[in-house]
Amino acid sequence: MEPIESVALVGAGTMGSGVAQKAAQEGFQVQLIDRDQESIDRGISMIRATLDEAISRRIMTPEKVEKVLDNILPIVDSSNVDIATDIVIEAVFEDLDVKSAVFDIIDKSCAEHTVIATNTSSLSVNELSKSTNRPEKFIGLHFFYHPAKNRLVEIIPGDETSGETLERVEQFCKRIGKVPITCKDRPGFVVNRFFVPWLNEAVLILEDGLGTPDQIDAIAMEVFEIGMGPFALMNATGLPIALHSSDYLSKQLETPRFEGASLLRKTVNSNSNWVIEETTDEPKNKEEIKNRLLGITFLVATQIVAEEICRLEDVDCGAKVGLRWQKGPFEMMNQMGVKESSQLVREFYQKYCSAYSRSEKDKETGLEIPEWFRDRTEEFDFELVEVKMQGSIARVLINRPEVMNALNENVVEQLQKIVDNLNENEDVTTIVFEGAGKAFIAGADVKFFVEKLRENKFEDIFKFTQAGHDLLNTIEKSTKTTIALTTGITYGGGLEFALSCDYRIGSEKTEFRFPETGIGIYPGLGGTQRMSRIVGVEVARWAILAGNRIGGEFSHQLGIVDELSSETNIEHTILTLAALDYENKYRGKPKEINEKIETIMRFYGDNALSEILSGHTPVGFDAENEFVVRQFKSLSRAAPIALIMASQLINESMKTNLDAGLQLELDRLEKIFSTSDALEGLSALIESRRPTYQNN
Repeated sequence: MEPIESVALVGAGTMGSGVAQKAAQEGFQVQLIDRDQESIDRGISMIRATLDEAISRRIMTPEKVEKVLDNILPIVDSSNVDIATDIVIEAVFEDLDVKSAVFDIIDKSCAEHTVIATNTSSLSVNELSKSTNRPEKFIGLHFFYHPAKNRLVEIIPGDETSGETLERVEQFCKRIGKVPITCKDRPGFVVNRFFVPWLNEAVLILEDGLGTPDQIDAIAMEVFEIGMGPFALMNATGLPIALHSSDYLSKQLETPRFEGASLLRKTVNSNSNWVIEETTDEPKNKEEIKNRLLGITFLVATQIVAEEICRLEDVDCGAKVGLRWQKGPFEMMNQMGVKESSQLVREFYQKYCSAYSRSEKDKETGLEIPEWFRDRTEEFDFELVEVKMQGSIARVLINRPEVMNALNENVVEQLQKIVDNLNENEDVTTIVFEGAGKAFIAGADVKFFVEKLRENKFEDIFKFTQAGHDLLNTIEKSTKTTIALTTGITYGGGLEFALSCDYRIGSEKTEFRFPETGIGIYPGLGGTQRMSRIVGVEVARWAILAGNRIGGEFSHQLGIVDELSSETNIEHTILTLAALDYENKYRGKPKEINEKIETIMRFYGDNALSEILSGHTPVGFDAENEFVVRQFKSLSRAAPIALIMASQLINESMKTNLDAGLQLELDRLEKIFSTSDALEGLSALIESRRPTYQNN
């Protein structure tokens, strides 16, 4: 399978220019195409405005912005698209005839291998594919607003879309930093299928006089843990869009219940927005409002799964990544209790969706409760780790993008089973670990540690850490080639996970960090042992004690990353490493020695260690030197006990074998977690405040 490397966007409006910007940010050369220069200039202006905002917020540098703009090639007229383009993404007006005309031109202008994708939120992908002579290379992509910022994309293969096309497009979406969910070609796809009825239900609640827009918004924000309620959302995105989407779903699904509420239609026709006043009054019908919003959401979510549009994990992912809900519908049902949730849906259905509802048009609603959910009592299980085979290469995806793939008990357990199975599979030669979204793994689930400490259940922390050690040791000793795709944020336990693999692939987006001493603990999944054995104790001290951030280029110089890759070349890099004869990764020193690395090694050398831990500038260093000031500032923010214990464990790595060193980390776990500083540091992290350490 050849990866997608060249991209074209047809349509320089908000969506097209946003997707073009995102692809260009990730290093792809992008053609931005529209019918005239004026339209293209408008699209480029929108991109510049978004990038200028990124500069003002210090997310990007002016130099980075210029690189992004240099990656965008403006082109007038679709017929002028580069014939060799790997994927052309259409993002023109949501009209079947308009889109079909574009596809006809693209079909004739591009090479046989070119994939044609449509960015649509409502039209049938199968119908659109009939406008081309390559239905096997045609696919739907539903990007979410704003496509340069929102990480979700729904991938919709048509009935004739080939497996190779789907695989190529999935990898492309991941390479541009998107979180893809694949679904069937059904009206509303996944997110809009439950989100649009949720918006419309809010208006129906208003029509019934149960609350005011501000009251309904306040209840929705509380129940769904969101920053904006349905009425504020409709004001922000446009009431006509909400009305059109509701009417579309109602018609396509033959579900009158989804038809745009009469008050929504009236407000749109008067060219008005919802009037939202600030109030602290709580309506007497709060429970009914809550249950109706939950009822419609749970009902439609279970229908999506019953119709096999996608997995329940994808429904929740869409809610959390695309809509920024704190929890997805199925996670909310687990939290409420599945038995109670099922009862809530039955009561909602009986009152508002059955033949006894308030109008004749609702007698045939198309909203039957799925049989498998009607009397369900057991919790939903979530598959948080996915495996896909590419020949002899197993791609293992940790899929918790909403929490940057943080490790928890379920993830570790699922990974262990998967790795054990892959190790026993003779057809597998290589295992590639990767994370969904912008992170590889951003560490362990800190909330779990805090919860267990407050409940005085250290044994659960130890059990989880022991399971983590077992997993990483299984990876370490695997006879397969193991590769960590660390092309994003990789912190704490994520970095420890990566160090257990044979190879690590990095990119310019790579960011490594051990934050543990700053939150009152030490790296407990092998970090103090594997890091020092790879880059030497001096660099390990610099990384672990002071929690220094390590970018892609510098991590390559140190030897933490084995190969640096551009986003467009990652698949080739994986194949290259998979074909290598493995050499021992434990060189015990940096891969290169330059001035910066030499300074680190002297500052954190054996002779200087006691001085810096006492807060004194070592001999040979200027106290006013920028490097020295920065290191002492970082060290001053760490918990003193954590610093001492981490330092001791790093020193032990010079005296013991790896297995013995890893056991020492486990043996001392109770001591560090029993300190008040550990609870303070971990609590401060989840409470977004700076910790105050007492050195006990």
